[in-house]
Amino acid sequence: MARPTLPHGYLGPQAKFQEFGMSTVSHNSPEISTSTSPLEVKIRAAKPIKVTANLVVCGTETEHKEYVFTQTEEEGKGVTLIVVLPSAGYFKLQIFALLGTDDSKSLPNVYNYLINSTIPSSTPVITFPKQFAQWKDGCYLFKPYHLNNLEKAAFEVCIPGAKAVAVTVEKDWFHFTQGPDGAWRGEVGGLARFRGKGLKAILNANFLADKSKYTSLLEYDL
Repeated sequence: MARPTLPHGYLGPQAKFQEFGMSTVSHNSPEISTSTSPLEVKIRAAKPIKVTANLVVCGTETEHKEYVFTQTEEEGKGVTLIVVLPSAGYFKLQIFALLGTDDSKSLPNVYNYLINSTIPSSTPVITFPKQFAQWKDGCYLFKPYHLNNLEKAAFEVCIPGAKAVAVTVEKDWFHFTQGPDGAWRGEVGGLARFRGKGLKAILNANFLADKSKYTSLLEYDL
C-alpha cells in the first residue's frame, strides 16, 4: 500500500502540544514503521494531563478506539499508549490531551502519528477495555488487557487514592485486596455463564468515605 497523502501540518505536534509542556519520549519522528504489535508510544508532560487516543485506518478512515489503551504514571505526567495494529497497512494514531485541572469535556488534538504496519497476518488481534473519564492520574493496569479466560481472570491494577476496588458483572461483586506495594489484586472467575448475553465486566473503585459509592473505571466485553 502506498503512503497516504496527508494535509500539510497534520503530522507531529499540534498547537496545544507545546502549550501543555508535552514532549515525545519513545518515538520522536511522527512517522513510525513497525512489524510489532502491540506498539508502545510514550509521551510526557510538565504537568498532569488527561489523554485519549484514536487509531484510524488510512483509506477507509475507520476509527478503532478499542485498539488503543492509555496507561498513566508519574502522577499523570507520563503516558504510555499501547496500540494494537489489526493488520498490515497505514494507520493514523491521533492523540488528544488536556491539562488535568481542566474540566472541559472536549480534548484537543495535540499530536498525530502515521504508522506503517508490516505485521504478519498471523499476529493475534485483541481489543482493550473501554476507559471511563476517571481512568487517569496514575491509574495503571498490569493485567488483564482483555478477558480471554472467563473461568479465572487474575487482575492487578494501581489506582491512586482508591479505598476499595472491585469488578462487577450485573449483581455479582468480586472484591480485590491491596498489597504492600499499593497495587490491588484479585481473581474473577465463573464469568463463562455470562458469555453471549451482552453483559460487561466493570472495574470499579471507591474513593470516598461512603463505602457504597463506586466509580466505574474500565469496561470489559464478555
